[in-house]
Amino acid sequence: MRNREIVVDEIEAPEPEAGQVLVKTLACGICGSDLHALRHLDHMIEIQKRTNPLASTMSPEADVVMGHEFCAEVIEFGPETKAEIDTGSRVVSMPVIFDPSGIKSVGYSPTHPGGYGQYMVLAEGLLLPVPDDLSTPMAALTEPMAVGRHAVEKANLGDDDIPLVVGCGPVGLAVVAALRQKGAHPVIAADFSPRRRDLALAMGADEVIDPAVDSPYDHWQDLAWPEGTDPTDPLLRLSGVEPRPGVIFECVGVPGVIQQIFDQSRRNTRVVVVGVCMGPDTIEPLVAIGKELNVQFVLGYTASEFADTLRGLASGDIPAEPIITGTVGIDGVAQAFTDLGDPEAHAKIMVDPWL
Repeated sequence: MRNREIVVDEIEAPEPEAGQVLVKTLACGICGSDLHALRHLDHMIEIQKRTNPLASTMSPEADVVMGHEFCAEVIEFGPETKAEIDTGSRVVSMPVIFDPSGIKSVGYSPTHPGGYGQYMVLAEGLLLPVPDDLSTPMAALTEPMAVGRHAVEKANLGDDDIPLVVGCGPVGLAVVAALRQKGAHPVIAADFSPRRRDLALAMGADEVIDPAVDSPYDHWQDLAWPEGTDPTDPLLRLSGVEPRPGVIFECVGVPGVIQQIFDQSRRNTRVVVVGVCMGPDTIEPLVAIGKELNVQFVLGYTASEFADTLRGLASGDIPAEPIITGTVGIDGVAQAFTDLGDPEAHAKIMVDPWL
């Protein structure tokens, strides 16, 4: 990423320092956050400096080799490493690294190139070996699938909850897969795109809704209320009859969607905001107050969630293969950024820097 454009160039290969490992990128997914970074770089930097100035490393003037959803091959160990993983082994890792100046994000730092390039340096202590029977592209899905796993963990699902996933882009699909892994039923997913609805079914949704035809919120109520109940009965609240608890995952990241969920949800609904809205948004607190809504914003994942996601992919509990809709070499990354804007064409494009 140079001057807000994607360009192809050669740089010096990174060298591992103490506790670090040189790896060769085998596959790297293009994340929606990368698209945001290209289009909203100045705003991202301003927010980062305001909220976490110690971690702020990007600048509009500095080149950044992006890519944080990767599977790689161990090439060389730096000094002061344990070398407990054989060279030639495939690994995944949380995309963070430690150096004398602090913690850096691999793929979002001018000093630590990410997986769109041929080589990276990673922290040895964060490496996870990839099981032999898991394909390289599927292993590269560990990071984005872990985002969905974290959102579901933050939702604190109960046995009786009915989850609704609003938006079936890569983030929403990761949430659907995580809900399937947790055994939640029924899982309802909503998206205007026919292709994304099909992918949601393939990833584990029980039902999909086209919001242009039916209200996903009304459909949720049809499933949540006890059979024979009239939800419009004004005396219903006094009777003690309640619907099954609702958890709505906002996976769109567009202004107005959170308020739409506030307007359409039932009392005591838990709203988990997973989508990243890059601009200001407006909500009416009185609506949420009147319904006693619980709103949880989420980001990233924990180390244990990351590792559990890798195990879920290897075991088949996370059926993520349908999400991969294309592969490009380095020369195809810029066009892939454009192609990902069409939900009918792509969900997740992998970069193979050796093509």
